[in-house]
Amino acid sequence: VVFVALSPPVASPAMSAALSLRCNTCGVQLRSVAEAQVHGESTGHSDFAESTEAVLNLSCVACGKPCRSETEKDIHSKRTGHLEFVDRTHEQVSTVDTANEMKAIGEEMRDDAGLPAKKEKKEGDGDDDSMDVEPEVDTELLTELQTMGFTRNKSVRALHATGTSNVEQAVNWIVDHESDTDIDLPLLVSKSNSKKKPPLTKEEARVAGEELRKAMTAKKQKEERELEKVREQERIRSGKELLKAKKGNDDLELKRNLETRRIEKEEAKRAKARIMAKLDEDRIVRRRKLGLPDELTEEEKAKEKERHEKKADEARAEQEKKAKAGLVVKPVGKVEELRKILVVIKKNASSEEASNTCFKTLLLYLGNVAKNPGEDKFRTLKLTNGAFQKRVDSCDGGRLFLETFGFVLDTSGKETLTLPMESVDLLLLQMTGAAINDALTNPFFGVL
Repeated sequence: VVFVALSPPVASPAMSAALSLRCNTCGVQLRSVAEAQVHGESTGHSDFAESTEAVLNLSCVACGKPCRSETEKDIHSKRTGHLEFVDRTHEQVSTVDTANEMKAIGEEMRDDAGLPAKKEKKEGDGDDDSMDVEPEVDTELLTELQTMGFTRNKSVRALHATGTSNVEQAVNWIVDHESDTDIDLPLLVSKSNSKKKPPLTKEEARVAGEELRKAMTAKKQKEERELEKVREQERIRSGKELLKAKKGNDDLELKRNLETRRIEKEEAKRAKARIMAKLDEDRIVRRRKLGLPDELTEEEKAKEKERHEKKADEARAEQEKKAKAGLVVKPVGKVEELRKILVVIKKNASSEEASNTCFKTLLLYLGNVAKNPGEDKFRTLKLTNGAFQKRVDSCDGGRLFLETFGFVLDTSGKETLTLPMESVDLLLLQMTGAAINDALTNPFFGVL
């Protein structure tokens, strides 16, 4: 706490009311005692005086920033390039009630220190304490000083200023203040301060000092507790902001990865379509050379289908053989990738009902494939189907989930997603179904 020491101007009948407070150390002008208190706490300056000059208020035309001095205006102009200012000093001119503001601050400090508030004198309670009278001093010491040749006014001032019972101290004070212009003028103080206060005994001084020490310690502890509370709140706020920012970055990174994956898949599909088109052209050219029709006959289509089924059976047999030998490798990486897409679906869905409907539909699709892997109708999804568009394709990530699982977009114009027979993996179906079921039943899915 910085105690503001105000130097009041010399009273005169024609003196104008104070419009500001000036710091005698750095010359800055302030509008109130509260501003002087803040200035003192930040700079350590404690010497202030009332001034009849209003606080300068130069308002920047471009941004409206108020500047209190020419120096502040120049600094603002250099930083921003704004050169036009309007003088609004007289629009906010108000007098400074120094006495009442100092009184209010004093009462607040007494309250913080735990000291009792000063009781105000009411009318009819006795003599008027605001009357100026000569202070009471030790008459014997006063007589002794006058006997030594000092005037009464000098002696009264010396005894009142030192509060001593020692003549030598009073004489030393007179010698030190001999050059004061008012040393020979009568000393007048308020009636409440005119009575001579008896000096404290050592025990009373010790008790008073102990009480003051306890009061200041209690005030310091209170300020430290409040400061610690503010620090804790700031720490919690910063932690929440960091977690929120981290979560946002993770979500953004996940979306970027999924988008990159989607683009790579589309590019791979386009490349595969180009290769398949080239193979079809080569097949047609070869068939024409052999005198065969361009398209496969029904018998050839049946043989082709039988060849694919045989290849799929061989793949399943190989998987079963590895499973019996304990050599099955779980598709953990692919399941984790599918799980991340499920999280995206849940977060971006318009409602919880929409995401749950999408999950249930996906679970139904994969369940049908697991029960009937050889049926083409269960491994083929029509993109034009209304139920598919409403339940799956309307959710961000629904179609991407199926494509990531292994469904392939038909490029022949049928607008279907087909899961090739050789891509049917019962273990992957089982693990993916468990992930979808977790998304449906776990309320914290995608949160932790």
